[in-house]
Amino acid sequence: MTHFEPQAKLRELIELPAETEWVEFKEAKNNFDFNELGRYFSALSNEANLKGKPAGWLLFGVTDKLPRKLCGSNYRLHPPGLNKLKLEISNETNHQITFTEIHEIHPSGVRIIMFEIPAPKGIPTEWNGRVYGRHGESISPLSLQEIDQIRKQIRHVDWSAQICEGATLNNLDPQAIAFARKEFKKKNTRLAADVDRWDDLMFLNKAKVCIAGKITRTSMILLGKNEDEYFLSPGIARITWILKDANEKKKTISISDRH
Repeated sequence: MTHFEPQAKLRELIELPAETEWVEFKEAKNNFDFNELGRYFSALSNEANLKGKPAGWLLFGVTDKLPRKLCGSNYRLHPPGLNKLKLEISNETNHQITFTEIHEIHPSGVRIIMFEIPAPKGIPTEWNGRVYGRHGESISPLSLQEIDQIRKQIRHVDWSAQICEGATLNNLDPQAIAFARKEFKKKNTRLAADVDRWDDLMFLNKAKVCIAGKITRTSMILLGKNEDEYFLSPGIARITWILKDANEKKKTISISDRH
């Protein structure tokens, strides 16, 4: 989401039906087992993927039974708190997949933690080498059929054209955009005067690296700030050229640094 409102998202989630495979509510009043958290991370990511959702959600401080109530959570209330949790999760998943974001909010004066879990297309999310899913209220290994269903997604989806949820122009490097403008004008000389009148978002739309004002993975790969590369997770920002020498022998060169 470009303009994400955690409290609005909380209201939306707590009104969902009792059985929703890609959302889970836990009271977690004081603590929560780390390995269980990891299994939920894998399961909710994979179920969101199978249901065509951009993310799965795990909420602490909310009762599971309808009507749901905000009870508050003291999970990791004290230092180091939630600061290292993204890294700790990434150490146990494939491709270092981790939370898209951890939203800590205080509606009605109680502490609610909203774990936003990515659902990368074509990649089943593992925890300690196992792929989990939901079966009713239980967490169990995902079936081979469902794993194959996720893996086949990559054949039908243009990964680079997908929107980076949460990314904005602030995540793009102004110098990279300026260079892109310069190169665009060289290749489109008839539009050179118009390019100077376009704001950055209009230019990126015209250059087809953004879609309807949304930041795509293409724009993050070509123009994104190095420190914001996490928007591409679990992908790797790498560009590859195939060159030929004088004897027409191919040479492949790959770089991971865009700038």
